[in-house]
Amino acid sequence: MHRFLVLVGGWRRRSLLGAALAVLVVGVLAAPALAVHDTGAFELDGNAVTTHGAGSPDDWDRVCHQVSPSDCPTATDTNGATAVDWVAEPNTSASIFTGGGSKDPQDVSKWAWKDAGGLPDKDNLLHSFAARYAPTSGSAAGDQLLFFGSDRFDNSGDAQQGFWFFQNSISLGNNPVGGGSGFNGVHRAGDVLVISDFSNGGTTSTITVYSWDPTCTKTTGTAVGKCGDANLRILATSTSANCVGASPNDSNCGIVNPTNGTLAPWPYTDKSGNHSYLQGEFYEGGINLTDLGLGDRCFASVAAETRSSTSTTATLKDFTLGTFGSCGSSTTSQSSVTGNTSIGTGTVSGLTDSATVAVTGVSTWSGTVTFSLRGPIGSSRETTTTYNPVPVSNNVSTVSSPTADVTAAGDYCWSASFDSETDGVPDSADDGTNECFTVTPVTPSLPTTAGPDVNLGSPVTDTAELSGTSNQPGTPAINPTTAGAPAGGTIEFTLYEDDCTTVAAGTSTQSEDVNGDGTYGPVTVTPTEPGTYHWKATYIPAAGDPNNVGSTFNGDCSDDGETVVVTSVPSSMTTAQSFIPNDSATVSAPAGGDLAGSVKFELFESSDCSGTAIYTKDNVPVSGASPQTVNTTNTTVSTTSADVSWQVTYTSTNGGQRSIPASCVEKTALSIDNDGTVSSP
Repeated sequence: MHRFLVLVGGWRRRSLLGAALAVLVVGVLAAPALAVHDTGAFELDGNAVTTHGAGSPDDWDRVCHQVSPSDCPTATDTNGATAVDWVAEPNTSASIFTGGGSKDPQDVSKWAWKDAGGLPDKDNLLHSFAARYAPTSGSAAGDQLLFFGSDRFDNSGDAQQGFWFFQNSISLGNNPVGGGSGFNGVHRAGDVLVISDFSNGGTTSTITVYSWDPTCTKTTGTAVGKCGDANLRILATSTSANCVGASPNDSNCGIVNPTNGTLAPWPYTDKSGNHSYLQGEFYEGGINLTDLGLGDRCFASVAAETRSSTSTTATLKDFTLGTFGSCGSSTTSQSSVTGNTSIGTGTVSGLTDSATVAVTGVSTWSGTVTFSLRGPIGSSRETTTTYNPVPVSNNVSTVSSPTADVTAAGDYCWSASFDSETDGVPDSADDGTNECFTVTPVTPSLPTTAGPDVNLGSPVTDTAELSGTSNQPGTPAINPTTAGAPAGGTIEFTLYEDDCTTVAAGTSTQSEDVNGDGTYGPVTVTPTEPGTYHWKATYIPAAGDPNNVGSTFNGDCSDDGETVVVTSVPSSMTTAQSFIPNDSATVSAPAGGDLAGSVKFELFESSDCSGTAIYTKDNVPVSGASPQTVNTTNTTVSTTSADVSWQVTYTSTNGGQRSIPASCVEKTALSIDNDGTVSSP
């Protein structure tokens, strides 16, 4: 009696009990998938050789050629297998199980192995092989099909074989476990075990499919949905699983070579020295994963094993271990903007990223893509904005991010990461290609206009028209909640002499605060010397503003509109004569003693002492023997009048002498000839 065990790994993240119940529902309600032995994808006919032409279903010779052409040099590769495995044992003593923990209900971490030999010949594996298909046409289109097989050293006596398909990568380790070495890797919930028990020369077959389920802590029964052992839940079972006599709707079957002399398409020598198979030395089987509710599972490693009995707790004997086409994913993304784009008026709007997810090894998958935008990179404003995950699946494999607005010049990079929701399908992220772009600042326009030429002593002026500015960054720079202020900073106006390097004497730089586009000025400067002058204007952005670039207008003094000429003022002269008149008075009183009193002089610009005196000299003392002469001392009061008159008064303080009342007895008439005005050249 020949017994075979198959473990198949799972992909989808769901409860194992739910998976088991899904199998039941499929079996009861869903239309059955095409029988696994009759899909047209692979030959399950009890031999390893393709029996038809190039367009016929595959067999193991093609799998061998695809994996190891040197072992199968005459065959061709498979027709579209999505995963293949073919392993040859290096010798009959290689890789056997050891230790009491090497049992199927135990996790892989408790298994142990060694290269020791000593197994019964019927339990010694020489080759193992597996292949997976996902037909896109024909009656099996859309189904996921898994085929597996092995050959052994001898057919003497009963032997039980198994095949593990692991979601996680499993490999040989060298850490000491149970008298041997351990394995790298562990089970993942959803790994599946199928036991196929052949008897009566291979004509009778019983197959049971298990799933690795840590919620199973003990045996609860033998029906579908029950725990067949610790960690092993039953997904399907059949007592008529021989591929020759299987029902048209079977989801799993197996077969051994029915006769001696079955051709081995690779180097093979059994215990008896035969290079072809004796009856029962070759086994192959298959599972319609979709029909069993396992179509979304992906496998990274496969192991064939022999065991001491059909019990799930039987001690494991020999094994082979190989890699299987594990699911892979890649994420390729494309920014809507690459290269450079201008910040414009302060916001670059509507930026997006798109991501295309490609998954290998399985046709049905789902997950989410998370988009992030980082920038401006390296600045104090650098932030990373992460968006809510976007659903992605085999039905919609290209998705786009929400739109983004950026408000600061600098470098930005998108990133996109795929988070798988399908067991066995790994996460992936873009590699950064086509994901970065640069937002460039603007250089505002700064035309200026000088005022007109002036005479020395008058101010010169300049006015600037600032345009094309960008608003300053918002907060944060990406998708801001606070808008950025208008462009700030200052415009500095400086007046230079004609050499364009020397600042005009007496000039200081005039500054105007900036608040976005607009007219700034006029500013004024009053030169201290005549000459030709040139205005220069410089825009200086606000500190920390990356969006606006400073600029200078008329830096080389070549703009005629910024040149002003300051000229000297013309002069003229008008002459007019003036006189400073003075007067004298001689007082005489021969009798009555010495003179005593004072004289008052009054000067009028008239011929008759009319009007208001322009000069008065009062209380000029007179004393002494008669006569006495006194004078005015005018040095400041002048006149240009042609007629002047003096009024003189003598006031005596000697009682013996009389006073002389005011008398207008002095008159002067002049002839004045002034030449007029003389002007400068």
